[in-house]
Amino acid sequence: MLLHPYVRRLATLLALFLCAHVLAAPVPALPPIERFFVNPALRAAELSPSGRYLAAISGGAGRRDFLVVIDLQANSAKLVAGYNDADIFQFTWVNDARLLFNVTDNEVGPGGQRMAAGLYAVDRDGGKLRQLAERRGQEFVTEGVSRLKNKILPWHTFMMDARGARDSDSVYVESYEWEGESYEVRHINLLKLNTLTGDHQVVQRPSRVKKWTLDQDGEPRVATSTDRGVTTVHYRDPATAQWRVLTSYQTFKGGTGPFSALGFGGDGSLFAVANSGQDIDALFTVNLATGKLNPEPVVLTPGYDFDGELVRSGKKLLGVQLRTDAETIVWFDKTLQEAQKKLDQLLPGTINLMSFASSDHAQWALVKSFSDVQPPIYRLFNLRTGEINPVGEAYPGIDPKRMGRQDPVRYKARDGMEIPALLTLPAGGAKNAPMVVLVHGGPQVRGNRWEWNPETQFLASRGYVVLEPDFRGSTGYGDRHFRAGWKQWGLAMQDDIADGARWAIAQGIADPKRICIAGASYGGYATLMGLVNDPDLYRCGVNWVGVTDINLLYDGHWSFTSDLSEQYKQYGMPDMVGDQVKDAEQLKATSPIRQAARIKAPLLLAYGGADLRVPIYHGRKFMDAIKPTNKQVEWIAYPDEGHGWSLPATHVDFWGRVEKFLDKHIGPGAR
Repeated sequence: MLLHPYVRRLATLLALFLCAHVLAAPVPALPPIERFFVNPALRAAELSPSGRYLAAISGGAGRRDFLVVIDLQANSAKLVAGYNDADIFQFTWVNDARLLFNVTDNEVGPGGQRMAAGLYAVDRDGGKLRQLAERRGQEFVTEGVSRLKNKILPWHTFMMDARGARDSDSVYVESYEWEGESYEVRHINLLKLNTLTGDHQVVQRPSRVKKWTLDQDGEPRVATSTDRGVTTVHYRDPATAQWRVLTSYQTFKGGTGPFSALGFGGDGSLFAVANSGQDIDALFTVNLATGKLNPEPVVLTPGYDFDGELVRSGKKLLGVQLRTDAETIVWFDKTLQEAQKKLDQLLPGTINLMSFASSDHAQWALVKSFSDVQPPIYRLFNLRTGEINPVGEAYPGIDPKRMGRQDPVRYKARDGMEIPALLTLPAGGAKNAPMVVLVHGGPQVRGNRWEWNPETQFLASRGYVVLEPDFRGSTGYGDRHFRAGWKQWGLAMQDDIADGARWAIAQGIADPKRICIAGASYGGYATLMGLVNDPDLYRCGVNWVGVTDINLLYDGHWSFTSDLSEQYKQYGMPDMVGDQVKDAEQLKATSPIRQAARIKAPLLLAYGGADLRVPIYHGRKFMDAIKPTNKQVEWIAYPDEGHGWSLPATHVDFWGRVEKFLDKHIGPGAR
């Protein structure tokens, strides 16, 4: 393939076009906020089934995101979908000639959109554009085609997060149904949709399915349902085309034989994630006759729960991409093991993840490279010749030399439990420096990840050490670490965070008089409770979209209903967070609203007016409680934002406020 002259030329033109505002200005003393929070210039690059074409979403400051297809053999590029009033949100290849995509509006927050993403298909040359599903609140974008009402699916039809066969004009899509007027999903229907005609067929559903898994042929083979706190894994037997149960278990508390289906090997083997009675989740295969796990794990990552996905080319399973401190790929193919070694030698200092076309993994790989200081860069790698050709960068305005280095660390909590964390130092290092303890949301998620993170790196660029602990209750480090956080909101979970700050002080990294705690969602709750429990440790706090009372998550208020599922409230929260009756006194003692008078430190609060998870009432109720006793509270509301910020302008405004707040209380302005 004679591709490198064009691709290099394209990469250069894209960089010049998208970053002219960066190149035209003199380099300032500090990287501007906008460089961290602009929409990526290039994302979601993906090879076509044959490997001849490359599709990607291209965006930039001041313009819409569009879908572009590059013919790697003809050295040509085509903008196949782009609009004045919408942005391309996601896409996937239907076959080598056709793509499926949806849209969003990056200029309007969730509260102003009032619409779903829609569903559209287009040929790789921009022809045969067809609307397949409604865009809620709006038929199409300005340049849209006419509707064929009898072939348009309803707005609640969405793309699947899975590859199909990619050998026809049809794809599988999901259609959601909700419980009455609530936000809880009753079940998800699976439809086989022809992207040229709009015709579709509904796949037989065994129960209240919440997750569908396609097999090696791109056909539905596993359906996972959840009902009344019980999860059931169903398997469609290819011999009979009938569904049968493989296993059932308690959704939130586990039980006998729980596993989560991951995908299929080329021979029809089902791969699943489970702990099999051990502390750590591993990757297993499933005996499809008995529904039980085969005894020996396929991949085991000591100290970490398995977290990853299968890497394949067509039906062939090539390896497993997984995450420990950072991401890597375990290759089952020896040729690819050698290719990875060669690639890593050519591109030192970055994680280099290869993906392949559906029909070919012998010559060309699409490579996504990144590190703690380097945002993603996309390249093409010739496995036979070792040739590397640039495609583009996600954030071309970021200079890796000015970013802070990150290290995974572990420290001991006061009861001896080991707490993993990510420590980021400003460029050039730090000693006895101001520090921000950044607390992740969830909280039952894996928090830190070794990669370039705009929020972390923005803080580091301003001279702050950033500590991100995966306190007990976080997932990813085994069942014991996870269960140790049950009913520990504001208690042992909070102590883990404080113990991390004190560890950094003991190491000579953090100045004990200049530490701020910050976070969103659960992280916002932990910020408030940190100021309650450890007023001697934290000089200030930043809480955005944070929970301010656990009972509010259960009951809400006449003015709102949280989108937390009723199943979670009934079958998960009483054991994992706290029972409203049995633990009533504990919930009072760990309520930031009820403990607001104890908070004397400066505090910055920010909430989204369209937040369905932690509605703005949480923030307003807390403001009413703290105003009489603390005059150092700053408040900001973003009316159209949801649970976290979606608009670049909001990011820039919020982090600009954070910068000024930190500078005043723990930065240069505090001296």
